[in-house]
Amino acid sequence: MSVHDRTWDLSILYNGFDDPAFQNDRTALDNAIEAMNRLAEESAALSDAELIRRWVEVSETLADVSGKLCIYADLRYSADTGDTEAASVSGQLMNKLSANAAAETVLEQRIAAIPDIDALIDSGAVTEEYRYLLNSIKNDAKYRLSEKEEALFAKMNISGASAWSDLQSSLTSTVRMDYRGEAITLPAVRNLAYDPDPSVRRDAYEAELKGCASIDESVAFALNSIKLQVLNECELRGFASPLDKSLHSARMKRETLDALISSMEEYLPHFHKYLRAKAKLLGHEGGLPWYDLFAPVGSGDKTYTVEEAKEYLTGIFGKFDEELCEMVRRAFDEAWIDFYPREGKVGGAFDCGIPSAGQSRVLTNFDGSFSDVITLAHELGHSFHDRQSFRHAPLAQDYSMPVAETASTFNEVLVMNTAIAETQDKQLKLALIESELQDACQIICDIYSRYLFEASVFEHRPEEFMNAARMSELMLDAQQKAYGDGLADDCKHRYMWLVKGHYYSGGLSFYNYPYAFGGLFARGLYAKYLELGADFVPLYKDLLYATSVNSVEDCAKIAGIDLTDRAFWKAGLQTLADTIDEFCRLAEEL
Repeated sequence: MSVHDRTWDLSILYNGFDDPAFQNDRTALDNAIEAMNRLAEESAALSDAELIRRWVEVSETLADVSGKLCIYADLRYSADTGDTEAASVSGQLMNKLSANAAAETVLEQRIAAIPDIDALIDSGAVTEEYRYLLNSIKNDAKYRLSEKEEALFAKMNISGASAWSDLQSSLTSTVRMDYRGEAITLPAVRNLAYDPDPSVRRDAYEAELKGCASIDESVAFALNSIKLQVLNECELRGFASPLDKSLHSARMKRETLDALISSMEEYLPHFHKYLRAKAKLLGHEGGLPWYDLFAPVGSGDKTYTVEEAKEYLTGIFGKFDEELCEMVRRAFDEAWIDFYPREGKVGGAFDCGIPSAGQSRVLTNFDGSFSDVITLAHELGHSFHDRQSFRHAPLAQDYSMPVAETASTFNEVLVMNTAIAETQDKQLKLALIESELQDACQIICDIYSRYLFEASVFEHRPEEFMNAARMSELMLDAQQKAYGDGLADDCKHRYMWLVKGHYYSGGLSFYNYPYAFGGLFARGLYAKYLELGADFVPLYKDLLYATSVNSVEDCAKIAGIDLTDRAFWKAGLQTLADTIDEFCRLAEEL
């Protein structure tokens, strides 16, 4: 695909499913799976050092070839959920990999039984690069099922949570919204929330709710099924709750989450104050209607072409770090990004690292607003994080949920603070500050509402099948607790549970608090940057590099931060409270 079309180029992986390279890698995948199964059969007779040496060898091969195949199929499907061949191939690959679950369980149990892995590594018999990974396998042993149970669970998941997740993606990407007599996609109608015309925003909101109602029972069925599977898995594995499983996977202490959430709750009234001030600016009495959450204010209604977005971002990133700037330039010039919304394309935005190519691919639904430019900065922050993690050995490149939002949100803060500092025009400054607070309100109020909603779904699911109306009731209750009197009582968004794909994963529950973590952690890092200047950049890269081989708390220590201390989180929240006060002053002046 060409840069001119502003779609991404996947030829770094394959030129199609009929590409000989794709077929060769499918054969290589079969061979790697066979090698893993053979190693499991022979593992009992091997020395500890030989076992780990061979396990690393076959696991790296399997990760490389399965990664390329799965990423290609998944990216094809994300760009066009009507691509039935991509959906079929993705299912076939998952089925192949699920057949390896028993062997992987045998090998991980064998590794977990090694008395002293650190001593083995210290002796030089095992590579140092995998110390954290091997010790994590040992620590995870108590949550592992038997080899037969793991194999069965992997196979059942294909037609279970994974299939229900695909259903939600398919329905939300293909449903048509009747907007002013025109049938448009869900991502397209959601983009109209940023339109400067209030009647457009209101009509788009009403069209979105009506369109969601046409698929709500099907999506509710999917969400019920996924959450019940998660609950059953937690019980089988011995996790006290899905949240405990999430924190374990995140390598994050409950004390850290408690400090984060309690600090957010304390500062919610400041964000309610911001929402009421915005409502007043837009001519509303009391709280802000949902359809005006993203309404532009001030004179910041400029739209950007893709080329203008590129020049703007590279201009800012070039002053921070040339490596980041050059990577962003390449992302635009070498078609790493699929920009525009279209029928069949999934909504939202994401980054996907491609280790075999040392690159990333980014999906957005770019409509030219400044918010879309910020979204690009966010996703390209993920790409920069990918770049740092690719310096690790192949099996040590995955980082956990909370730190996954560090580089992305740091990019947001860097771009937004630069934009605000560079303008002297009060109308433009108001627009930029409001855009910053829009995003901050999302990671505090909206994320808190998502956290509360998901917790309530897990709480009720064991005894209750929740239809669409019940899901909407729980969503509205969570929004009331999170947004308070900042939102109009009669104009919230009952279908936020339907449109957000983060709820629909069997393996990744509570993908909400990491955004709040990332947003506030990034603000703390930005404060370090202001303090240290250019000396901060290598420290920052070291921290990103460390995220895949350390706990969340140990990563933060690299920057001298204690994440269990509420004072750290409150300091970041106070900077946002101060910004809210400035917004209110400017709003009164203008």
